[in-house]
Amino acid sequence: MSNGDSGSPIERLLSGKIERLVEQSPIRVRMGDKELGRRDGAGGCGIVVRDRGTLARMALDPEIGFGDGYIEGRIEVEGDLVHFLEEATRLMQSDRARSWYNRLFKQWLRFAQANTRSGSAKNIHHHYDLSNDFYKLWLDRRMVYTCAYFPAPSATLEEAQEAKLELVCRKLQLQPGENVVEAGCGWGSLALHMAKHYGVTVRAFNISREQIEFARTQAKMEGLAGQVEFIEDDYRNIAGRFDAFVSVGMLEHVGHENYRELAGVIRNAIGDAGRGLLHFIGRNRPQPFSAWIRKHIFPGAYAPTLREALEICERNNYAVVDVENLRLHYAKTLEHWLERYERAVDRVTEMFGPEFVRMWRLYLAGSIAGFRVGTLQLFQVVFAGAERREIPWTRAHLYTREGAWADAGEAGLESEWSPARY
Repeated sequence: MSNGDSGSPIERLLSGKIERLVEQSPIRVRMGDKELGRRDGAGGCGIVVRDRGTLARMALDPEIGFGDGYIEGRIEVEGDLVHFLEEATRLMQSDRARSWYNRLFKQWLRFAQANTRSGSAKNIHHHYDLSNDFYKLWLDRRMVYTCAYFPAPSATLEEAQEAKLELVCRKLQLQPGENVVEAGCGWGSLALHMAKHYGVTVRAFNISREQIEFARTQAKMEGLAGQVEFIEDDYRNIAGRFDAFVSVGMLEHVGHENYRELAGVIRNAIGDAGRGLLHFIGRNRPQPFSAWIRKHIFPGAYAPTLREALEICERNNYAVVDVENLRLHYAKTLEHWLERYERAVDRVTEMFGPEFVRMWRLYLAGSIAGFRVGTLQLFQVVFAGAERREIPWTRAHLYTREGAWADAGEAGLESEWSPARY
C-alpha cells in the first residue's frame, strides 16, 4: 500500500486492483490510515472507504460498488461531488474499469427489466410514481422533467423549460386545428402548451398513473380539457391518424429491441404526410446504460446512439429534417435540479429516508457529470414523411418570433416566450 504497510493478502489484492485503476487519475482512495492510489488528487478529489468489504465490492465492480457504498454511507466523497464524478466518469471509460461482473449484471438487468407491455409498466411506476409531491420539491412549476433549453445562460429554470416547450412546437411547425399525438407525456406540460399556444388538439399517452392524474387536473384548471385528452395507456396502443407525432424523454424507456414496433406505431399515426420529433438522451457509441442507474433509478433504460434512433426513421422512409444536440443544456438543467433538490433535502429525508436522499443526489450529480464529460448526449430529431411538402427553407423559424409566429399570429395566438426577453 501507499504507506508501506504490506497488509493481508486479500487487502493487497484489492488495493492493488484499485491502485491500478486510479493511478493515472486525480482520484484518491483512503481507507482508515491507508491511502491508495495518488495522493496529489486535483482539487481535493477523493473518497473515503469505511470498510474492507466495501473496497472488495468496488474491486469486483467499481460502478455498482461505489454507488451502493455511497448510498449506504460506507463511502464518503472528499471535495465537490460533481467534480469527483466527472473524474470518475472519465476513468470508467477505460477498458480497465470494466469488470466481468458488471457485464454479467447488465445482461441480467436486460432480461429482468425488459420493456414488454407489463415490464414497461413496472419500470415506469418504479420511477415516475414515487410521489408528485416529491417531484414538486425540485422541478419547475410546470413539472417538466426533461432537458430545458436556455436561450441564455442567465435564464431561470422556469424560463428555460418554457423555451424548450416553445422550441419543440416551433420545430414541429404546428398549425391551428391540427391533431397531435404525444407518446410519454410526463405531467402534461408539452401537451397543454401545444393546445394553449398553437390551437391544436392533443392525445397524450402515458402509463404513469400519478402523472396522468396530475395532467388531467391541470387541463381542467387551464380550461383545456376539451383540447387535450390524457390517456393512461402504453404507446403501443396509440390508434388513429394525426398530423404530428412527438415524444420527449420516452425513447430512453423503449429499449432498442422495440424500435421496429415503435416505428410501426409512428407510421400508423402519421402515415407519409405527417411529421414528428424525438427528444432523447443518447450516446456517441452503443453501450448499455449505467447498471447502477438501471438498478436503482431507471429500470429498463437504454440511451441509443443517433444512428440507432434513426433506424426508426429509416424503417418508414422518413426524411430527417433537423438534428440538434442539447447536451450542455441538459447539464445546466440538472445543475438547477440538484440545487433545488439540496434545498429540499430535509423534506425528502422525511418522505423517504437518508439512503434515498443519497441515492438521488448521486443520480443527479452523476448525470451532470455524464453530460459535462460527454458520455451522455441529448438529441432532438425532426422527421417528415415523403408526402410532407412544408419543409423549412432555413432554421430562422426556430429563433425569430416573426418566423415562428407568422401563421399563429394570423389566428390570434400568442407566445409567452421570445428570445428578446434574454
